[in-house]
Amino acid sequence: MKCVILAGGRGTRISEESHLRPKPMIEIGGRPILWHIMKGYASHDVNDFVICLGYRGYMVKEFFANYFLHSADVTMYLAENRLEFHDTRSEPWTVTLVDTGESTMTGGRLRRVREYLGEEDFCMTYGDGLANVDITAQRQFHLHHGLLATMTVVPAPARFGRVSLEGDRVMAFEEKPSSEASTINGGFFILSPEVLDRVEDDDAHWERGPLESLARDSQLAAWRHDGFWQPMDTLREKELLEDLWRSDSAPWHTWR
Repeated sequence: MKCVILAGGRGTRISEESHLRPKPMIEIGGRPILWHIMKGYASHDVNDFVICLGYRGYMVKEFFANYFLHSADVTMYLAENRLEFHDTRSEPWTVTLVDTGESTMTGGRLRRVREYLGEEDFCMTYGDGLANVDITAQRQFHLHHGLLATMTVVPAPARFGRVSLEGDRVMAFEEKPSSEASTINGGFFILSPEVLDRVEDDDAHWERGPLESLARDSQLAAWRHDGFWQPMDTLREKELLEDLWRSDSAPWHTWR
């Protein structure tokens, strides 16, 4: 199974960091948050990634092009123009990096990578949040329900838009609920390629037209996750994730 990661946004709410690099390249524990997300998927044997680039996408390309330099000791023989790597810690990953445009919206980014996805269902998530979602169990849930899409839903305060559920089906979205929200879109989707037919153009927001139409058609299952889930929208949230990693108590660190 492939995994698509949306990594092209500007991250304006964390501009203290994102004015220098794309948001998914902001580091937690000396590694980009994008790397942490990929390691989490890889711990569930998802090792084939399609990454949607946009703002400063060349920095993501450079990171993977020089992955050995980031993860291994190296001896440089300058006179011979040669490198020797030591203690290499490579990953069993296939990484496809696709420029999906600086101003393309989330749905449009998905639409632009369709040619790289094939005909099988695939995972999809955002490049700016961490969780300990059980992807293996989610895949089994998705297969059992046999719908076009499965979305992870998580508990959240009322400042987030609410997801209305009936059993295991997502029925509707409410942007500004009048009472405290019980669940929100937590990302970490499993999708059929057919859902991309619902994305009209580059200006389409995945979270609006496509997701809402799937809910209306009773084609969106809800995978409930009550474990750790934390977006990185602000500098304070980045520091929270950093503190968890530094204290060796990061709940998303599932690949130990």
